[in-house]
Amino acid sequence: MKTPYSFVTLRYVHDVVTGEFANVGVVLYAPEQRLLLARFSGSYERLNAIFIKIDHAHFRALMRYLTNRFEELGEDLRDALDRRPMGEIGQLVRQVLPPDDSSLQWSEPGGGFTENAEEALRNLYSRLVERYVRDSELPSRTDDEIARPFKATLERKHVTQRIRQKRIQARDYQYEFQFGWQNSVWHLYEPVSFDLIDPGSIVEKATKWLGRGHALQDSPEKFKIHFLLGEPKQPGTAKAFAHAQRLLRDIPGRPELVPENELTDFAEDVANKIARHEPAETVVREEPPKE
Repeated sequence: MKTPYSFVTLRYVHDVVTGEFANVGVVLYAPEQRLLLARFSGSYERLNAIFIKIDHAHFRALMRYLTNRFEELGEDLRDALDRRPMGEIGQLVRQVLPPDDSSLQWSEPGGGFTENAEEALRNLYSRLVERYVRDSELPSRTDDEIARPFKATLERKHVTQRIRQKRIQARDYQYEFQFGWQNSVWHLYEPVSFDLIDPGSIVEKATKWLGRGHALQDSPEKFKIHFLLGEPKQPGTAKAFAHAQRLLRDIPGRPELVPENELTDFAEDVANKIARHEPAETVVREEPPKE
């Protein structure tokens, strides 16, 4: 038999002006079953990626505190059989975390019917917290899509035969760049789409490149990275994109960041440089005649 329930999400609100927030927990209340269930995220990494400065020790301690308090309150509700159950979830959550001007805020309540309150909580947490994190990492445009105008220009200028994939080998790491050509150094052109839904994923992607750049810096080969940037289109991502660009500039070797609106002109310049540069001649050494 299905029973009614209500729920709220707990939001970490970084900026009340812009409305930036991330869901960090769900509380579910099924009054007929006297069930109060809660689940909170113990991971601060995503918040740190989105909002840059999060006190992770404080955040995790606060999530543990909320988990413990809701467990205690849930036990009290189950044991208090002589009292009528509270009918509104807002009254319950405000006992644990009253409304104030802090960064943690409750959402407006939602509700439904379920035969299994624990399963309903799992589904809500997956949909409202975990799924948002997974979906936020999916690009609106892929790296290959960002590279298309660059590749098209090189093809039009008939220099693609001089471009090839190039693997850079360092002591503990190696990476194969999509486009490379060599004069005095290897010039490596890497499309990076930051057209992501979630600001945190934008910063995370740049952070991975920062680590990759440091891992490659002890390679014996001389190279310069040119990042072909795909800019985010989602509202509220400009700040994260600025952070991402600063992270890329911290990569050893002074990489070049090419804005999306300059990709075609940049590709024209690259094609002209390649055309002017004479490829190294291949010397075929004849083997001495065998006796």
